Amino acid sequence: MSSPLPETSSKPAVTADLEIKDAQLIFNHVWKQLEADYGREKLRFPKELILLGGAPGAGKGTNTDFIRQVRGIDAQPIVVSALLDTPEAREIKARGGMVGDREVVGILIRKLLEPEQQNGAILDGFPRTKVQVECLKMLFDKMVRLRRDFLDTPDAAHFKQPIFHIMVLFVDEAESIARQLKRGQEVLAHNAEVRSSGLGELWEERATDFDPALARNRYKVFKEKTYDALVSLKEIFHYHFINAQMPLELVQENIIKELEYQSSLELDPRTFDLLRKLPLASEIIRHARQDLVRRLDAYKVEKPELMDAVVEFIESKMMPIIVRHAISGRADINSENKLFHDAEALAILIDIFSERGFHATADLHLIEIPERFDLQTGEIQCRKKKVFRFSIRFKGSEIRRG
Repeated sequence: MSSPLPETSSKPAVTADLEIKDAQLIFNHVWKQLEADYGREKLRFPKELILLGGAPGAGKGTNTDFIRQVRGIDAQPIVVSALLDTPEAREIKARGGMVGDREVVGILIRKLLEPEQQNGAILDGFPRTKVQVECLKMLFDKMVRLRRDFLDTPDAAHFKQPIFHIMVLFVDEAESIARQLKRGQEVLAHNAEVRSSGLGELWEERATDFDPALARNRYKVFKEKTYDALVSLKEIFHYHFINAQMPLELVQENIIKELEYQSSLELDPRTFDLLRKLPLASEIIRHARQDLVRRLDAYKVEKPELMDAVVEFIESKMMPIIVRHAISGRADINSENKLFHDAEALAILIDIFSERGFHATADLHLIEIPERFDLQTGEIQCRKKKVFRFSIRFKGSEIRRG
């Protein structure tokens, strides 16, 4: 099922110019203070920023950890609403409104300078206004300028080419309201259980999760302000629109596809043309299990004697050694068994171990053994002995040490 795109608004040129001027005043003030407090050489921002926006109830919280895993981001997401948790801000948010741009921009940029954000950061709820959009553009320009200024210095490694992703999770109004109200009921049930049992932590009870009118207004704010702000960045940064009304597994599959595709766009076109012939890891592993099962069944049908011999060898010769190495999770085994002169026997052995949850590799080593010395020529004649070296890896035993 496809979701209709929310309409975007068009503002008079005078209003847009005022917003740009406001953004310049706010950002220049914040930046000047940053340089005074940190020094330009310490203004080290994450290489990758993922700006995660979405309609209320679209699943930002549900998908944030998934996105972190996909992109290898260690730091917890920066939730802008949590950064501005003052009484005044809570009152504004309870009405479905937003906190001022100056507060948002100032606190957020300082947060991005924290060491744990350097491998990448996810911003949840930014930008939400045109002023914040303009500040984001100026931040990107400053990061590019910093990279250029420090390019030939010992600090160059700390100033990488910035990569910004805009990701929008979208659901329509009816779905958004239904999900908000459902969350409200789940919060009430959870908090009632916590209060009665004394176990666990209370969840936040948001007014917008209990009142359909407030939930509708929250969606309206997203549609008229946040979405418009995010779409305005489409022509500048990597942009991802995700239909979040689908089942979660499909939503996450689309997130993977979008980020993998955009990762290719980050490469120089010549580099991408060279690498595109190689498959993505996700493409290879998607059907790996099914392919493994088919191969093993085919061995049993087409070469039953060979497969039986390999299984018997694993059971009698290898497993006793593997069991003795259960703590380390690593066993290296040598064999001269002629069974493995048949290359297919090696393939069967590796597939069997894979099916059982092990990682197995095999190497062939040829060892020359002197057999005869030619008295006339002085040459030593050798025979070659084949030694198969198997390496078996698996999750070892976890020993509790006092």
